[in-house]
Amino acid sequence: MALIDLKNLQQAALAFGEARGWGKYHSPKNLSMALSVEVAELVEIFQWQTEEESRDIMSTTERAHVEQELADITIYLTQLVTALGVDLDAAVRAKMEMNARKYPAPDEGK
Repeated sequence: MALIDLKNLQQAALAFGEARGWGKYHSPKNLSMALSVEVAELVEIFQWQTEEESRDIMSTTERAHVEQELADITIYLTQLVTALGVDLDAAVRAKMEMNARKYPAPDEGK
């Protein structure tokens, strides 16, 4: 399978939902709630782990579960971005620039 960039992922997620008649349910409200549920499912994996256990999660039997939840999160986020017409690449770049101004690296102020 070829790598999926954001635009291709948006098209693939949209086509997947439309082929199943789910598009009518993919409102920003519903997608944001579904995204929240998937994030909660990821959080649940880490809930009772120590910091060290959480850092080593990808070398355990939970690896596939973590990957599945991250995929679900990415798919719902992509569908939400599409539903809202957000240019996520531009939004992320703008936010990173804002964060860099707000939280300069220690050596940048010298």
